[in-house]
Amino acid sequence: FPNQYTEEEARKLGVVGWVKNTSQGTVTGQVQGPEDKVNAMKSWLSKVGSPSSRIDRTNFSNEKEISKLDFSGFSTRY
Repeated sequence: FPNQYTEEEARKLGVVGWVKNTSQGTVTGQVQGPEDKVNAMKSWLSKVGSPSSRIDRTNFSNEKEISKLDFSGFSTRY
């Protein structure tokens, strides 16, 4: 399942949040952490992704500074 690679990368980088495959064949999710780590995760999502995935376009929105993390780890939602 491709999202296991996303979970592994998130844990490696030290970001928290979630990821989910949509019925449209896209992936949606939320990433939280220090700005440099979030940027590294965004770069990975844009350029690398899981081995079986094809990345046509990435769109990051609703970016904001937060005072505390809403998640304790990184998970796949179904």
